[in-house]
Amino acid sequence: MSATTETRDATVVTRFAPSPTGFLHVGGARTALFNLLFARHHNGRFLLRIEDTDRARSTQPAIDAILSGMRWLNLDWDGEEVFQSTRARRHAEVVEAMLAAGAAYRCYMTAEDIEAMRAEAQAKKQPLRIRSPWRDRVNDDPTAPFVVRLRAPTEGATTINDLVQGPVTVQNAELDDLVLLRSDGTPTYMLAVVVDDHDMGVTHIIRGDDHLNNAFRQLPIIKAMGWPEPAYAHIPLIHGADGAKLSKRHGAVGIDAYRDELGILPEALDNYLLRLGWGHGDDEIISREQAIEWFDLADVGKAPSRFDMKKLENLNGHYIRTADDARLAELVAGRLGLAEDDPRRPVITAAMPALKPRAANLNELADGARFLIVSRPLPIATDAEPLLAGDAPLTLAKVHHALDAVAKWDTEALEEAVRQVAETLGLKLGQVAQPLRAALTGRRTSPGIFDVLALLGRDESLARIADHAADQTAAHGKDENDD
Repeated sequence: MSATTETRDATVVTRFAPSPTGFLHVGGARTALFNLLFARHHNGRFLLRIEDTDRARSTQPAIDAILSGMRWLNLDWDGEEVFQSTRARRHAEVVEAMLAAGAAYRCYMTAEDIEAMRAEAQAKKQPLRIRSPWRDRVNDDPTAPFVVRLRAPTEGATTINDLVQGPVTVQNAELDDLVLLRSDGTPTYMLAVVVDDHDMGVTHIIRGDDHLNNAFRQLPIIKAMGWPEPAYAHIPLIHGADGAKLSKRHGAVGIDAYRDELGILPEALDNYLLRLGWGHGDDEIISREQAIEWFDLADVGKAPSRFDMKKLENLNGHYIRTADDARLAELVAGRLGLAEDDPRRPVITAAMPALKPRAANLNELADGARFLIVSRPLPIATDAEPLLAGDAPLTLAKVHHALDAVAKWDTEALEEAVRQVAETLGLKLGQVAQPLRAALTGRRTSPGIFDVLALLGRDESLARIADHAADQTAAHGKDENDD
């Protein structure tokens, strides 16, 4: 039986455990995605835990942003989300059991004592590792404040066979006696995460490699309680294009910004995050179903991946081109500020086939559709004004006359009418189409001009052309004199 089959036969449980002190970061979203895919690939469960023990920094808006971002990315977790702050009593119970077993001890060191240790370590140019003098002493003063520390191993070494990083060994002498319970009786993160992972039945801990050192500090808690050790997989962090750790200076790092400000579709961001550090041959466009089938931690690279906004936009353009028109129109209408009952919504939907091929994001899609809903007189972009100068008004007058005579307002008839005007004037089609485009859209660029005419309809098209055409009576008179 292969290792993959053995894993599939076991109950795999993964979790994503964000701290609600801000938005859902793209790195966190990728971690959640990898946990979800691994669980689904092995027919297991994917759980969500909100690590809100830092009550001073944890906020409800941050919790809402995390949940909203995960739902937007279709990162559906199993069961109800767990809030770590509700489990303080359970955390304290574990510490009591560790005290009784001698795996933890009460430490009465003062802030001054710790500062003296820190100064000594700095003088020796060594990292601060606390080995409290209270490790093997008892305080007779029952009123003295204390914290509870882990009695970390001091000899030998600990090896973790990380599923991404490979075997990693740390000498136990490098570990310190970390605090489990603060002096006010509240649990620390290092304790709470271990207890919660155990109680939630987590079998695989998949997280950023900045937590790798924490694994060695947390394992003594697991061993002291006689709990089964989880499998670890520490994935490399995401860097910016310059190779530095991804931060705000590289641009948007919160999921909400990609959704609300940059106009990225969730399936595009999902696909892009999947490919940051994981791959399946040369495949670039990967559906969620394919990702679940193919995903394995063995294919996660050890090197940090680099976030490339251009690649994300190219991928987003692909998903826009393949997206349902009605869905895109709904998203675009919201960006254009159209109410749900606005009668202009249907034309936005009808325009999608013409607009989609030109857009890399929803903002560009909305900008491209804006000409459909603006009122006359149409604002003209500065770079489009020259297209309406010179002989353009006379040309537009002739186009107006020709289009007004079209019996059936469809793209074929419209193209034929405009081509005849161009031939009559001895111009190339583009020389007629450019001023026509500027008059109809106020822009130098737009969807195909005959699609624009069809979308705007006869009355609106003729009215917009007339706004920039020469006096049509004079123009028609010139036609007669030419004859």
